[in-house]
Amino acid sequence: MTKQQPLILVTNDDGIMAPGLVALAGALAALGRVVVVAPERDNSAASHSLTMRRPLLVREDGPDRFAIDGTPADCVIVGVGKLLKARPALLVSGINPGPNLGDDISYSGTVSAAIEGTMVGIPSLAVSLAGEPGEGYELAAAYAVQLARLVLTNGLPPDTLLNINVPTRTGPVIKGVRFTRQGRRKYDGAIQETNDPWSRKHYWIGGGTPVLDEGADTDVQAVVAGWVSVTPLHLDRTNHDALSYLARSWGEALRNQGEEGP
Repeated sequence: MTKQQPLILVTNDDGIMAPGLVALAGALAALGRVVVVAPERDNSAASHSLTMRRPLLVREDGPDRFAIDGTPADCVIVGVGKLLKARPALLVSGINPGPNLGDDISYSGTVSAAIEGTMVGIPSLAVSLAGEPGEGYELAAAYAVQLARLVLTNGLPPDTLLNINVPTRTGPVIKGVRFTRQGRRKYDGAIQETNDPWSRKHYWIGGGTPVLDEGADTDVQAVVAGWVSVTPLHLDRTNHDALSYLARSWGEALRNQGEEGP
């Protein structure tokens, strides 16, 4: 009996026509049947937003390709819940043209699509190209295939997704894969002030100079040093050390208040 190919759901936040999506879907076809469900247009920095106040239009863009006029999270929800006839064995989001490192993760639509996949129990990866857009999609796709193959074989820990950042060839020589923790990647000067032709003041968020985390074990420094960064992210955002501290240090004071309230 012929073994059935695994079903792989591919999405992104840059839109159905993005070159990173095309490279990723093409490379993953070596592992199974790929179905693309992606936003109709660019949804960069959409984070985990859902479209709640209007219906979503689905357009069939070709065999096993669907475009939705919504967010990356919308695409996963509708794709898994309505468009796919079977449950995917894997979800891969990307390839994002630019890094998703440190604080960027909170805003990333690429990562949020993988978070949504993890929330519904599908092993999920987010893949980003940490360098100049347009350079190195094939290389990032090759690493995505390598890691996807391992996930299909070995699975992932519960409630865990992988955030993968691949340096471009224009940077340091890639040394291999390093498992990392999420660092910090803040920006100086990220709010630009401008005036329109009617002298009304506007503010444009974006750009700025990144302030990089210096921790040697972080995703940020791994990419700077020429490593492919693989960061396991967990759905549980609870700070368990802080939880223990609050229960120990604040608990008595709150219990002493009794029913009097604040």
